[in-house]
Amino acid sequence: MRLRSIAALSASALAVLALAGCGSVSDDGDATPSATATPSASAAPVEMCDAGEESGKAADCVDVSGDFGSEATAEFEAPLGIPDISSAVISEGDGDKIAAGDYVTYAATMYDAETGEKLGAEGYEPFSSLPLGIVEGSYLDAFVDVPLGSRVAFTIPQQTAATGQSVQAAVAVIDVFEKAPTAAWGEDVAPEDGFPTVTLAEDGTPDVTVPEDLKVGDTTAIEVLKQGDGETVADGDQVFVQYKGVKVADGEEFDSSWGRGAPTSFPTNGVIEGFTKALVGQKVGSQVVAVIPKAEAYAGSESELAEDDLIFVVDILGTAHVPAA
Repeated sequence: MRLRSIAALSASALAVLALAGCGSVSDDGDATPSATATPSASAAPVEMCDAGEESGKAADCVDVSGDFGSEATAEFEAPLGIPDISSAVISEGDGDKIAAGDYVTYAATMYDAETGEKLGAEGYEPFSSLPLGIVEGSYLDAFVDVPLGSRVAFTIPQQTAATGQSVQAAVAVIDVFEKAPTAAWGEDVAPEDGFPTVTLAEDGTPDVTVPEDLKVGDTTAIEVLKQGDGETVADGDQVFVQYKGVKVADGEEFDSSWGRGAPTSFPTNGVIEGFTKALVGQKVGSQVVAVIPKAEAYAGSESELAEDDLIFVVDILGTAHVPAA
């Protein structure tokens, strides 16, 4: 596994800070750039302050070089004092403007502000990162109104996230490529007999009707309702999904990313057995229904669902492969 790669860091320096509601930022704001997100390259060093830095002066001493879509080089004299979060657009793309609440595909290079050491890079290789949410009120809202295809650099002070996790001070250079869908886009597949009925709202939110005579087998039964055309999910991957879970007994919803208003991500081997079976081997873009017997759900646990057979409708929106050890 790559040493301290952003595959681990994105859970802290990128994703966790996005949820931390931390300090202010300046108003400036398949991982291959698309034809609609192709900026001019930034091959020569660019001082962040000259690129429009307004918030704080930590970025005055940072030079960023390298082409959009490839790993960035950030040069500065360490340790770099960072009083607050600051940002600058290093190169501007020509794609659609990003809005708060969007999810974007991205690549990032990150440096330790204390030592100048390169911490890692993610997203430059296919299927090495998951979409990043542009969370309003976090440092990522510096991307709002920035065109897709842009490179934005950040200086980020040491933070404590809402989770209690400490995040070291860092310099991050992030390339944003495309907006990521938040609902399955695959080709419709005719429903199979013997499964729940699923109807979709305009935004993709599923409604599940459980037939009275639904039979639950000894192992998880899988139905594909939309056949995606993306990468195949491998065992151990990190996945980006929308889902809704209901009880077989009464159709009552017990969990839903749709209800929380945002997709979620987790490792395929970090969920109940039946959910893992619904993911591994499926293609990104697919929507699947999993009818899960309690033996492959929460049986034997202290969960309030321990005695329940479950149904999940899952939209598989992205996958990131775990680097080989």
